[in-house]
Amino acid sequence: MKIKNDDLVYIKENLVIEPLVNNWYAWPHLIPPATTALNLKERHLKIMASYIDTPQIHAAAVKDPRMLGGPFIDYNGQRVSEIQQLHDETLDECDDLLTLCNAISELNELLAPMSGMSLEPIYEKVPDVLKGYVELYYDLNNNASYRFYEELLYESEFYKENLQSFNLFLVQDDDSRNFVLSTPRLSTPKTIRFNIPFKDSRIDTLFGMTQTPLTFGEITKMMEVHADDVELFSTFFTTETPKKYTKYDGEGMLTRYFGHASILVETKDISILVDPVISYGYESDISRFTFSDLPETIDYVLFTHNHQDHILFETLLRIRHKIKNIIVPKANGGELQDPNVKTMLNKIGFTNVIELGVLEKLELSDCSIMGLPFLGEHCDLNIKSKLCHLVKFNKGHQILFVADSSNLEPEVYKKVSKVTGDIEAIFLGMECDGAPLSWLYGPLLPKPVKREEDRSRRLSGSDFEQAKSLIEIFNPKDVFVYAMGMEPWLKYITSVKYTEESRPIIESNKLLEYCEANGIEAERLFGEKVITYN
Repeated sequence: MKIKNDDLVYIKENLVIEPLVNNWYAWPHLIPPATTALNLKERHLKIMASYIDTPQIHAAAVKDPRMLGGPFIDYNGQRVSEIQQLHDETLDECDDLLTLCNAISELNELLAPMSGMSLEPIYEKVPDVLKGYVELYYDLNNNASYRFYEELLYESEFYKENLQSFNLFLVQDDDSRNFVLSTPRLSTPKTIRFNIPFKDSRIDTLFGMTQTPLTFGEITKMMEVHADDVELFSTFFTTETPKKYTKYDGEGMLTRYFGHASILVETKDISILVDPVISYGYESDISRFTFSDLPETIDYVLFTHNHQDHILFETLLRIRHKIKNIIVPKANGGELQDPNVKTMLNKIGFTNVIELGVLEKLELSDCSIMGLPFLGEHCDLNIKSKLCHLVKFNKGHQILFVADSSNLEPEVYKKVSKVTGDIEAIFLGMECDGAPLSWLYGPLLPKPVKREEDRSRRLSGSDFEQAKSLIEIFNPKDVFVYAMGMEPWLKYITSVKYTEESRPIIESNKLLEYCEANGIEAERLFGEKVITYN
């Protein structure tokens, strides 16, 4: 049925908002100015230059399962002229960001020979574009370094909101989206591009149309849709009233698994959503919860750490209108590898952000949320913005979300257990064969790491022995292995594809067998799962 201007319409459940920065898929290192600049120079420009020189090598690489998630553009060796244009426009329009990169390199070289003498004379030698934005310091081993005043950088010319935009399109299945972090998002006949910054409230109005309809004419005018795009824009909407969400009103607690590390916990008084990465609604052989299965209001969203498969802007922007509060880990502040999550989210339109530290507790109406140490999974870098969450309900239930924490030092959690006591249910990640240091943090490193060093420092969760130790420490009744990236609708962001011979599968199988032998309920989650505690 053709939609008319005066029709009241809702957005379709399979409408995707794909956030972009300079035509690249937006993830947490493409918002802070310094990490944006370094990724632009050391990742995007290099990938594009490689594709322009040898497009067929990229075309072959993306078809090789062993190359999943690699630095290869997925346009089948075509659209080279468009990539060349984007490359040239980046050099021209982002010249100030490239200047910032060069200044950071100069500062690294300036500090490298310092070995204990006062850093005061160095301030006058700091590159001009960095003056006023950095503080110099030594660590206790006399290694000279620096930290940014991030808030000031966001107020400078280096925070370029004009680079932000988003695509809208419909997704029909689990396989149609290629890996997004290594391929710039060029125009397609079924996509509409909106040059609107992420903080714009029109995004909230648009996706508020999951439950609150507007006329098609109203939303078309509000979004300033070009006349040539109106017909395609109309396909993003339906006149059919969506099903109304049924709020949980039991006396216990309802927990639902949405895939990967996304868990929704509800009582009759409160809703808590952990690490939301939500599937769209379309026909599929794999049962899953989707955006339509979220409450109309989400009281608290919890983030465990600042990786793109846990803080996914695509999901966040779609549900921002629902969220009352967001809880994030406290960061060091100013470290390149550890940008402040609260500041970042504030800048893109999330004003309701609360920082939580280790053993800090937030007391709510019928539960409390406590931050616990998160070990590993960050390649041994000095990163504090990571946190496990213990949700304790007044009726006695305790649920621990460990996410990708790698139990490198069990003594930490033994001491934590003296504070928490036994845990009823634990959700732990066992992606124990994660990507190497350079895959995520390479553009931020002053010098390339040696191959053996790169391979030894990985983005890995717990293996069997580490997970078993967590169970022995916290004595849970229920164990759920999650955050494995196994669901096929996550492939575009995780690039994960396991076989029975994959180490994470082997290690988690061993854990399930261990739990069964010891009378502990255990499951490796996939698709969807409902858990009720009465």
